[in-house]
Parts: sequence; structure tokens; C-alpha cells
Amino acid sequence: MALTIVGAGAIGGVTGAALARAGHDVLLVDQAADHVAAMNAGGLTIVMPDGEWSVPVRAATPEALPARLALVLLAVKAHHTPVALDLIAPRLAGDGCVVSLQNGLNEPLIAARVGAARTVGCLVNWAADWVAPGRIQHGGTGAFAVGELDGRLTARVKDLAGLLGAVTPTQVTTNILGCKWAKHVYGALLVATALVDAHVYEVVERSPAVQRMLIALVAEGMAVAEAEGVRLEAFDEFDPAWYRAGRAGDAGAADRAMAAIAAQYRAHTKTKTGIWRDLAVRRRKTEVEAHLGATLERARRHGLPMPLTVRLLELIGELETGRRAMAWENLDELVRLSPI
Repeated sequence: MALTIVGAGAIGGVTGAALARAGHDVLLVDQAADHVAAMNAGGLTIVMPDGEWSVPVRAATPEALPARLALVLLAVKAHHTPVALDLIAPRLAGDGCVVSLQNGLNEPLIAARVGAARTVGCLVNWAADWVAPGRIQHGGTGAFAVGELDGRLTARVKDLAGLLGAVTPTQVTTNILGCKWAKHVYGALLVATALVDAHVYEVVERSPAVQRMLIALVAEGMAVAEAEGVRLEAFDEFDPAWYRAGRAGDAGAADRAMAAIAAQYRAHTKTKTGIWRDLAVRRRKTEVEAHLGATLERARRHGLPMPLTVRLLELIGELETGRRAMAWENLDELVRLSPI
């Protein structure tokens, strides 16, 4: 099956390289012309903890997208989704589909443009970093799951799981929205770790006060998900039950939640988030506004206050514009707002 990956950075690049190495017909599309040129000239190199491997790939910039697209794996940053869909939607075959390999709540945006029947969700919890044109570092293993938005177990998602198994073992879920929302609300905690130049495990082990604040931050998002009728799913280092109990005062549950994150990130070569890298290394706007903004929009509809999320978004904005530097004091601001 010919497939197109739109967004050939960290996640899209690793996915495309693995599929090409497995013999699939893959076109990698990325807006960075130097990255595209490097891939076409010398292939795509994936740096692993125990070495590296390279594979020849076909790559193009967005204006060279084919006239007809059958299967699209969408891996652009969340705030670039509308622009990507402007290119994809008119080219997508009637029986084609778009699979979102993104963080955030992008499936409703995709479905609004191409139809829910041509939209497939995907949970990505393995890690990667773009490090240079034609070169990507695999940062650590994690969950990979696909599912239909309506929860049906179709031949399509089973086939997709088989295809993506070339990247890492891939599950089929009947609750992909519960998986995506779970990663989304947990993602707010990971955003908070980018307020300081430190490893994720150092932040979650910082102090009991920081840990309680992180529990409360995730709980804000969980309340929105539950108001939306979403049943959150556990995966890897995240279990919503720990955060519900921790928010209610169960110190043991809070300890388990933080310990699980610390263990996950200590096992990774990628020990800081993509948000941190965008701020500290690539010096570019992050996708945080798109992520947290989507939660806040829904919270307003349900009349749910989210003071920690609001302040976190403001702090990230100040970091993006250079009005604030990464520092532990940024986390202290959130601690002072925390209700627990």
C-alpha cells in the first residue's frame, strides 16, 4: 500500500524510516527543505541507544504532494494541523483515511475536514527527537495503538496495526478517544516539566509540593474529559486512577504516579520533552497553545475552572517570547496556585 507521512520530524521520521526498511512504499513530506534534501540524498538515519541505522527514503516538500492520497499518517505539530489538512483534504481518496500520529485532540479537526469515516486515531507514547536534517534519535519505547473513532473493530484498524507493527508492537483499541484524552491530560504534566531546564524525572521527584501540584494539574484536565463523557484509559506510566486518588488525598497513589513517570524517563534516552526542545534548542513556538487551548475551550463549555492550566499556558507563552527564563521558580508559581 502506498502511504504518505505528512510531518517527517521525530515521530513521523521514525515511522517512515521503519516502514521503508520493511519494504513499504512511503513518501515522507516535510516543510523543512534541508531535511527533505538530506533524506533524498543520503536516506534517513535513526539513532538508537545501541547504534544507528539508515534507510533510503523518498521525501518531498508539501507543494510536491501527489494529486491522490490513499493512506496519510499525519505527524505535524498540533498547531500545524489546519494547514496540513488544507493540502490533504482535496487529495484524499474516497476510500482513503488520515491517521493522526499526533499528541492532542486533533481527531475532531481532521474529521471535520475529511469526515469521521476517513479519520483514525492513534496513541503514540514512544519517544523520538529530530536532531539534524536526515537524522532522528529514537528516545524510548512506549505504547502504540490505533482505533476507529466510533470504537468498532474493523479490518481497517487491524490492518493498520499490522502495518505499524514494523515500527513497534501496535495494539487495536475500541476506545481510542479514551487513549488520546488520557495522553492529552497527562501531557499537561509533561508541559509543566518544560518550565525548568531539568530532566522529567528530576521535576516529578522535586518535592511533595511539586508532586501535589502536578496531580492537581492533571486532575483539572481529567475533569474536562469526564464532563465530555470520555472514559480515560491507562497506558505505560499513566493510570487515571492514581490521579483521582491522589487528588482526593491518597499520598500513596500520588507516589505511584510520580514514581512511574520517573522510571519511564530514566529508561529513555529522551529525558526531556519535545516542548523543552522547542523552547531551549529549536527556539520556536511550541504546540502548547493548541493543546491546552483545546482543553480550556471545552472546560468553559462545562463551566469548569482550570486555574493551573491557565497559568501554565501563560508561563509557556512567556518562555516562547523570551519574557521569562526556565527556572524552578516557574514551578513554584504553580505550586502556590495548587489546591492540594
